[in-house]
Amino acid sequence: MLNFGWLKRNKGQGMVEYILIVAVVVGIVFAAYKLMGGSVKEQFGKAQTTIENADAEKK
Repeated sequence: MLNFGWLKRNKGQGMVEYILIVAVVVGIVFAAYKLMGGSVKEQFGKAQTTIENADAEKK
C-alpha cells in the first residue's frame, strides 16, 4: 500500500504559506490606504465637483 502521509503535511504547509501571503497583501493594502486614503478621497471629490459643474452648465 502507498503511504501518502507526506502529501498531507505538504498541503498544510502550502495552506499556511498561502494565508501568510494573503495577510501580507492585506497589510500592504491597509498601509497604502492609511497613507493615501485622504488624497484619493480628495481627488474623487474634485472629480465629482467638476462633473457636477459640467452637468449644471449643460442645463
